[in-house]
Amino acid sequence: MAQILQDQIAFRRVADALLLSSGGRTVKLLVPASAVPADPAEQLGLAVPQFQDVELSPAIFRNTSPKIAEGKAAQRDLIVSASVVEALTASTSFGSAEALFASAFGVLVDDRLLSIVSATEMQTGGAIFAYRLALREPIANAP
Repeated sequence: MAQILQDQIAFRRVADALLLSSGGRTVKLLVPASAVPADPAEQLGLAVPQFQDVELSPAIFRNTSPKIAEGKAAQRDLIVSASVVEALTASTSFGSAEALFASAFGVLVDDRLLSIVSATEMQTGGAIFAYRLALREPIANAP
């Protein structure tokens, strides 16, 4: 059992090193801020929703299709280290990475807001070492 745990830690460290050496960058995940239960406006649904920016690093951002048809949104991929996602889910009220990505409003990359289409785990040897987020740009922002 101890050997399996050591292997999982080793896979994550290798993945983190590869992400950093491949031009790893920092992006921001927009997640809803915690509600204030004592606030009457919050209880009535009158408060403006608040979001907090959470940094994800190391991450690799890449285009998924070389050509984009006019009027179609560009598709992008974001590969994020599982180490940072695990630390984030442990420190917030989200029970899992799936819940975190499902509740996120989007991802800020170079001041562009991209919506999350899907989130999948990347595994090897039974250990999750990264997450792949399929992102879509709004058509208005598409090149």
